[in-house]
This record gives sequence, C-alpha cells and structure tokens, in this order.
Amino acid sequence: QVQVVESGGGLVQAGGSLRLSCVASGIGTIGGMRWYRQTPGNQRNWVASITSSGATNYEESVQGRFTISRDNAKKTVYLEMNNLKPEDTGVYYCSIGRIQLGRPESAYWGQGTQVTVSS
Repeated sequence: QVQVVESGGGLVQAGGSLRLSCVASGIGTIGGMRWYRQTPGNQRNWVASITSSGATNYEESVQGRFTISRDNAKKTVYLEMNNLKPEDTGVYYCSIGRIQLGRPESAYWGQGTQVTVSS
C-alpha cells in the first residue's frame, strides 16, 4: 500500500523559514516529485517540482526563496522555504510520481501540512 506523509508545517513570522518533508512508502520506483499549495476556497496550485534526474522548477512567486530537493534512498522530497511571506500561507501537499513498467506515471498525494505565515 502506497503512503505519502508530509510534515514540517507550522506557524512562522514573515521573513522566517520552514522546511517541509514528504516521505513515500510502498511506492516502488519514484519519478517526479512536486509540491503544491492550497488556500481555502481555491484550487491547489503548483509550487515546485523536481525530476528523477534532479532538475528543478519553481512557480515564479517562490523563485529564489524556496528550494526543492530529494533523497532517493529515503524516498523523500523536501521544500526549504526562506523569507516567508503571508501570501505563502496555505496547506502544502506533495505529489509523488510512481513509475511502473508499461504504464504512465501515476501520482500519489499526501494529506497536507499547514503553513501559516503571520505578518
């Protein structure tokens, strides 16, 4: 059974930092790993992604402040968030891509972790 668990959220003042972690288990071979953010009443929006080869990409508003990284041995993806702003507030979800022979990559989601940035 595949499980994806995020952690590391919390309450922080503007300008502060947080490090989110997301661990996958029972998933086999992992492809792309991504972080998303969702605020009440809004859709889940993509924040950052990292490919299996380590190439990264960021949403424009977090470029230069957030860093996504992965540890393949631990099947973990991280999101280092610096210089946080109130608009970074939301529930952060990770999405883990599962690679299976002969099938398209499928995504598994965690339950989310709340990040609140106070002004």
